[in-house]
Amino acid sequence: MKVLVTGATGFIGRQVVRQLGQAGFQPRIASRHPERLDPAGDAVLLPDFDAPSGAFQAMMRDITHVVHCAALNTDRKANEADYQAANGLLTGQLAQAAAALASGRFIYLSSIRAVAGPGFSGTIDEATPPAPQCAYGRSKREGEIRMLEAYASRPADATALRLPPIYGDGMKGNLAALMRLADSGLPLPVAAVPGMRSLLSCETAATTVLHLLSRSQPLSPVYVACDAPALPIGAIIGAFRNGFGRPPRQFAIPAGLLRATASMLGKGSLWNSLSATQICDPSLLVSEGWVQQTDAIEQLADLARHHKSAAAQPR
Repeated sequence: MKVLVTGATGFIGRQVVRQLGQAGFQPRIASRHPERLDPAGDAVLLPDFDAPSGAFQAMMRDITHVVHCAALNTDRKANEADYQAANGLLTGQLAQAAAALASGRFIYLSSIRAVAGPGFSGTIDEATPPAPQCAYGRSKREGEIRMLEAYASRPADATALRLPPIYGDGMKGNLAALMRLADSGLPLPVAAVPGMRSLLSCETAATTVLHLLSRSQPLSPVYVACDAPALPIGAIIGAFRNGFGRPPRQFAIPAGLLRATASMLGKGSLWNSLSATQICDPSLLVSEGWVQQTDAIEQLADLARHHKSAAAQPR
């Protein structure tokens, strides 16, 4: 079976393509620059959001399933219109073509930002009412809506996989910043920061996609995935420092003092994000045979070890 994978050269997409190939699927890569890929591979041009519908339909030749990983993420500066075009309108165009011409499933890699902002505290599952708080989150929610509308006549074949922050080789954003901070060796006042986060490894994100494509039962419109356990900021930094071979060097400052200091420095939103507890609940996936990974601390340490080893290699 052929699987069209958008964003196949990206952070998660590379893992999806690798695991699909190992499982016996035939990936077709949809890329903005297919000429840069292996000429022996199956690669097609990923159209822009405003391309004619025929451009999207042409990609579906012989395709059974679609995995939509391509996105405009928060590590790039963009305005609301850019996010809506890349994550909302493009997803809708792709889903319409797939619903009409691909007989299998459509897996859309969404985000918990489609339902909650970084300052939200609580448990996030499939029933969490969507209340996105940023342009990126609103665009991912729009993509979910447009996908489900395209599959209104066959809803069991389409799902949005809402992902928490993803870690792995090549990660960007806040987790990459925390790893750089951990590698600095500076003493950090994070031991008493109350916030906790659910995370997910890049490899497990790809494994989850494979699980959803392979199971015979109908799909739920939405799934939430995460590794276990949820981790406080201090534990994330501590795992990175362990991997780098650095001492923990964390100390506690009362949370009230940190909050007041952040507010005085105009960083109140940053404090709200760091102090929020967002715990994802993957119970629905688990009930359908998915196996949750329970070694997040060890994987974060291994990631830092790999990063340190790669940095030491001669260039």
